[in-house]
Formats: sequence, structure tokens, C-alpha cells
Amino acid sequence: MNELKIPNHIGVIADGNRRWAREKGLKAIDGHKAGVENIERLFIYMIDRGVKVVSAYVFSTENYKRSEEEVKYLMDMAVKKFKQFAKKYNDENIRVVFSGKREGLRDDILEAMEVVTEKTKNNTRGTINFCFNYDGNEEIVDATKKIYDDVNKGLLNINDLNREIFAKYLYQELPPVDLVIRTSGEMRTSSFMLWEAAYSELYFCQKYFPDFKEPEFEQALIEYNKRDRRFGGN
Repeated sequence: MNELKIPNHIGVIADGNRRWAREKGLKAIDGHKAGVENIERLFIYMIDRGVKVVSAYVFSTENYKRSEEEVKYLMDMAVKKFKQFAKKYNDENIRVVFSGKREGLRDDILEAMEVVTEKTKNNTRGTINFCFNYDGNEEIVDATKKIYDDVNKGLLNINDLNREIFAKYLYQELPPVDLVIRTSGEMRTSSFMLWEAAYSELYFCQKYFPDFKEPEFEQALIEYNKRDRRFGGN
């Protein structure tokens, strides 16, 4: 088989942690723990394969609708894991950034996010973008507000606004997403990187995220290489 073409930017909707746990007779928090453990291993593998940017949908603004106990566990785990990621990804020469709203997040979470972004900011082998407290619709709204402010301040002429300039106002300035992978069998994007993934290929896997390992990722790459990306052309 010919060598596979590797997407530059992959988006991952890491779905199915709770259902994975439920089917094993475990608590939801056990599923989240398994999902995070998979993130640590799988994303480094993706970078090793040549992917330059991995964006992961790990906590949606809609997730606040879950039980208070589960949300607290997720936030506590975020603080712990983000600080661990600072060392792990720095050792791998991988930069870590975050997309999402900062408003409403606990101070210890914001501090942990700052630690990992600051420690890894000069790394060059790849970028992992955690979409945390994130919603794609809100990202576009927030970008529009920032543009409005800059126009009023005289920093931007509205007539100069185009797609390239608009993209600079998103949470992170990243290349377009080439491939979006969603696990757990759900076949929707759930407001994930709506602007950045406008022309991305979509790949839906039946396995829950804790079971989406290196072989499943390789299968996603094989499928991606079968696609004819015409970007609106014939």
C-alpha cells in the first residue's frame, strides 16, 4: 500500500466515555478517567505520525447540564491533568493551547491552563488544542464581538474584513481542520469548530473514545486517503 497522506490538522470529538463505563458496570467518572488516559497516549501517537495540530473537544459548555458531582469531578481532573500535561507534552516538544470561554472557570483551572501553555509555548513538533468550556457557535459570536470592538477603536476597517482576518479573531489562530473524527457512533458535529472545520472530512467511528486506539486511528487515516477533497470544485 502507498504511504498514507497525513492530515495537517485533525479534530477529535472524544465521545462515549460515559456509555463505555455504563456498559462495563462502572461509574461515569471511570469512563472519563479512561478517556483522559487515552488522550495522553493517542495524541502523542498522532503527532508521531506527522499530524501537526490535534484539536480535541473535551468539555462543551453544554456539559454543565450534567450532575453537579460529575462536573466537579471533571473540573478537578482538569486541574490535575493539565499540570501533568505541562511536563509530559513539554518533554515531547509539543505545544498546548486552549480554545473556549475563560469566563466562569475556576481560578485553579485557569492557573493550570496558564502553567501548561506557558511551559510549552515554544515547542515546535506539534500543537494540541484542548477545546475546553467550548462551543463553536459561541466562538464565532465572541470573534464578532472582538471585531466590533476593534472597528469602534479604529483598529480595523470593516471594509477590509475577509475570511483570513476573521479567522485571526477566533480563540486560537490555527490552520483549517482537515479531518474530524467522532467516536461512539454519533453522527453529528455538535458545534465543534464550525468555522475551522467548514471543509473538513468527517469520520464517524462506532467505538467509544476509551477504545479508540492506534489501530482505529490508522483506519481513519485509510478512510481519509480514500476521500477526494475538491473544496467545492468538480
